[in-house]
Amino acid sequence: MTDSLSSRSDGVGPVLVPDDDAEDLYERAPCGYLSTTRTGTIVRVNQTLLEWLGAEREDLLGKPFTDLLSAGGRIYHETHYRPMLSLHGTVREIALDFVRQDATRLPVLVNSRVVVPSDGGEEVIRTSVLDATHRREYEQELLRARRRAEESEAKSAELARTLQSSLIPPGLPTIEGVELGATYRPAGDGAQVGGDFYDVFETERHDWIVVVGDVRGKGARAATITALVRYSIRAAAIRQQRPCDILADLNAVLLRHETERFCTVVCCRVRVEDDGTVRVTIASGGHPPAVLVGPEQAEAVDVAGTLIGVVEEPSLTDVEVRLGPGEGLFCYTDGLTEARRGRSMLGVEGLLDLLFTHRALPANELTDAVVDDVMAYQGSRPRDDIAAVHIRVPSAPPHTT
Repeated sequence: MTDSLSSRSDGVGPVLVPDDDAEDLYERAPCGYLSTTRTGTIVRVNQTLLEWLGAEREDLLGKPFTDLLSAGGRIYHETHYRPMLSLHGTVREIALDFVRQDATRLPVLVNSRVVVPSDGGEEVIRTSVLDATHRREYEQELLRARRRAEESEAKSAELARTLQSSLIPPGLPTIEGVELGATYRPAGDGAQVGGDFYDVFETERHDWIVVVGDVRGKGARAATITALVRYSIRAAAIRQQRPCDILADLNAVLLRHETERFCTVVCCRVRVEDDGTVRVTIASGGHPPAVLVGPEQAEAVDVAGTLIGVVEEPSLTDVEVRLGPGEGLFCYTDGLTEARRGRSMLGVEGLLDLLFTHRALPANELTDAVVDDVMAYQGSRPRDDIAAVHIRVPSAPPHTT
């Protein structure tokens, strides 16, 4: 036997104490050991591995190492394990399944090294075997948990899409003498319900309400408030003529609801006049400014107003604009103007440039073109929801003689 250094319990210092018997340490190590020739014949195996496999020593000695492996393990041995061992002289943490004597499987992690004995004899492969049963169970549980999470995420994404679609009109109405274009893009991959919305509905003949809004927050609670806002506006539009009064009614509803969520809204009453022009009366509740888009300009419409759902008596006013042939009014949420590229933000001026560039397009093409440009500006992945509606009077047909 040999000696090794150990610390005494009386604190005096290190003293020499006997080592465990080397043979017993090998045989009853907390892991399996085996040795094979370079051709894979088992020449030595410890008692620990024999007990794990339910085997006697004579069952394994002289047998090929591959006899211990499952069918899949034999394939991996030939395609990965043996080539790596030949190339590098060592392999580490190879996951395999050993087959016990009763045909059940033992998940293991194998580490092997090619060794040249000190007496110059034939090379041997020394292998340590770790019981990976609990690790395999843990890994399988992680895989099951991941699949459950992916399934749950898929269901949540589908629910988000379904819920979001209920907050956006399925299609735009046809208004005689007016072009309408609208678009909605969710933030990120669309897996979370956003608070942006738009709506277009008729209140009486030749009289329409167009609304674009943004409820603070995301998720199911924000969607609940978004639905409340949308349908409260529809109800208020039956009672009220002026957009500012519609927003005042909405403000009262949100305050009674006792929610901490507020919203910004632009509300437009669109009236088609007998001369073919379109009169638009605009009220804004803290919303980004609508943009008047014409053949010669794209400029923001100055409409002041406070956030909706914050104070009991919001400051709200109406501003009227008239749209002639080739002119339109573009309403949007801040997902457009707050689009970022690195440290730069598109801003209102950047949006005005895009609208002027696409000013001659029909309403539906203009909304798509502007949103596509903004998506490209921020790397095709919106960081915030985007909603936009464009109201446009078609250009007059060219005069012929």
